[in-house]
Amino acid sequence: MRARTERLRHVFWIGGASGAGKSTIGRRLAARHGLRLYATDDTMTDHAARSTPEDAPYLREFAAMDMDERWVNRSARTMLETFHWYRGEGFGLIVEDLLRLPPEQGVIVEGFRLLPHLVKPLLATPAQAVWLLPTPDFRRSAFESRGSLWEIAGRTGDPERALRNLLERDRMFTERLHEETGRLGLPVIEVRAPMTEDELAARVTAVFGL
Repeated sequence: MRARTERLRHVFWIGGASGAGKSTIGRRLAARHGLRLYATDDTMTDHAARSTPEDAPYLREFAAMDMDERWVNRSARTMLETFHWYRGEGFGLIVEDLLRLPPEQGVIVEGFRLLPHLVKPLLATPAQAVWLLPTPDFRRSAFESRGSLWEIAGRTGDPERALRNLLERDRMFTERLHEETGRLGLPVIEVRAPMTEDELAARVTAVFGL
């Protein structure tokens, strides 16, 4: 593990809950500081294809469900506990991808798949990583402005219930990240209104010492 830590010294990690601005801040910092951007959301299809049933049992179970089975007919708690990316499935493929990149250029990695207990062993220093955790009001406002959850909920037989389940699942995931980062002593930025994009970028920059 120490060898991996040394090989990933040039990597900065931005984790956190959905709706916190991870992608936006990642793009801004990468462009401003000449860093490569690795967005974990963009790799999900590839990682799903590269996963084996033995490595990703929750992913295979999820893939076999229809939209109502995923988002309407189960409780938010069950959705949280069985969502494959929240279980850490595919994280090893993220690390594999990063280790293949040339180390001469720094890398910003961003996405909700960066679970604190999986990232911490790869850090040479805690200042290589930060988790952005939105307040419920900020998260709801972000989702309403971009409509991303409605895109999922709208493809179910009960969009209102599906949306409630998704919001509650994400609230519980945010709480889990709060607990885990606190227990592990990892940097966190709470994202709340009226924090601007410039302010958030400046705070992440300060954590990383860029």
